Amino acid sequence: MAHSERWSQKVTESSDSLDLEQGVFALDDPREIARSLKESAENSERRKSDPYRSAMSMLTFYINRAGRQLSQEQKDRLEAAKDELRELFGRPRKHKR
Repeated sequence: MAHSERWSQKVTESSDSLDLEQGVFALDDPREIARSLKESAENSERRKSDPYRSAMSMLTFYINRAGRQLSQEQKDRLEAAKDELRELFGRPRKHKR
């Protein structure tokens, strides 16, 4: 296992962020990914910021760390989960350029 893989796994498992549902980023439905992240953020006692920011940060962190290993389909699903997360928290969706 490479140092960066261990580092990102450690951050995901033990940072002051969220206690994630196992396999959340592998779910097929972007809305289910967002619901799981929202629930984790709202129930976490480890997060330091508000639930929305914590959930979005963890999703963005995962996308950035997985990088080139994600297929275009996976990237699209995770980007769609960002919009779903915004909607679940009552935040405006980002407009595509």
